[in-house]
Amino acid sequence: MPQVKAAVLRAPGEPLRIEEVALEHPRAGEVRVRVEAAGVCHTELHYMDGAIPCPLPIVLGHEGSGIVEEVGEGVDAVAAGDRVAFTWRPRCGHCEYCVTGRPVMCVYGRVQARSGGLMDATSRLRLDGGPLHHFLGVSCFAEQAVVSQRAVVKVPDGVPPAVAAVTGCAVITGVGAVVHVAGQVAGKPLVVVGAGGVGLSALMGAVLVGASAVVVDMAPEKLELARRLGATATLDASGMAPDEVVAAVQELTGGGAEVAVDAVGLPQTLRQAFAVLRPGGTAIAVGLGAVDATAAVPINELVQQQKRLVGSLYGSANPPVDLPRILGLYLAGRLPLDVLLGEQYPLDGVDEAYRALREGATGRAVVLPA
Repeated sequence: MPQVKAAVLRAPGEPLRIEEVALEHPRAGEVRVRVEAAGVCHTELHYMDGAIPCPLPIVLGHEGSGIVEEVGEGVDAVAAGDRVAFTWRPRCGHCEYCVTGRPVMCVYGRVQARSGGLMDATSRLRLDGGPLHHFLGVSCFAEQAVVSQRAVVKVPDGVPPAVAAVTGCAVITGVGAVVHVAGQVAGKPLVVVGAGGVGLSALMGAVLVGASAVVVDMAPEKLELARRLGATATLDASGMAPDEVVAAVQELTGGGAEVAVDAVGLPQTLRQAFAVLRPGGTAIAVGLGAVDATAAVPINELVQQQKRLVGSLYGSANPPVDLPRILGLYLAGRLPLDVLLGEQYPLDGVDEAYRALREGATGRAVVLPA
């Protein structure tokens, strides 16, 4: 059984450890990928801190890209040598959600998340002779990963590994939320709360469809990056009371946003996204929070102003279709994904990358396992 280096979380609150782990060869319908790049996503912090439970020990990393090294029996989606991006929401093609046009809700996404295995709920990873779990069916903070063929999408020639990696989560989530959920927003005000990787991707989606985008954050460096990516206006909310933020956004948007995207996932940011809407507007929640986090919504405002509050997982996307489209737009110069990228780290620097993320690092950091 091959041995590879991987970032292992043994218990909440502990640092990630780079360990030698055993990786089985792919079974039927699976592929082994040599990981070239893996994005540093805020989602991992929820699991690292214990705010969202997961099977332990586990190899983290769910946003990545690489080269297919080996294919199992019956694999027809990709071949050895193909460059691919990982997707942590598989599309089985035959469950109720897949056949009714909602593949992001495929039942096997829950199977992988809850079991810590692949689509058959079993693991291809071993640590010290015992079980080791996959993270969301991917586990790409590693030199190599074995995943379902339903968890990879081919990457067009000319796309750098780091761009392909972050497109597999942050970009498709943010761009998808605007393209698939926001509706017709060309020429209308759209507010993005939070200028992390997902929020900046939502901004790029807003610019792509012609919305007038306002970005709210508390970090000047992130707001500067938002302006580089095409924000019509930005608001530094540091030191401002919630009602002051709402009033400032309403002034910037001429009476409120048609759409507001909460890319943070805190109760206060979700309430803020709802509050800045004009009558008839829609708030889209894309940021994950702690497993027990809740947010109160004023009922009369919801009814009398006909506001809407909707959730969007993974950009409500269809990854086999949307990932190539997004990367095609990047190659055509329509989505400046390179600007989104932040610092790069070796695999043994992944814990440092997450310390920097906690401290408010700008841009999407990337781990390079090779």
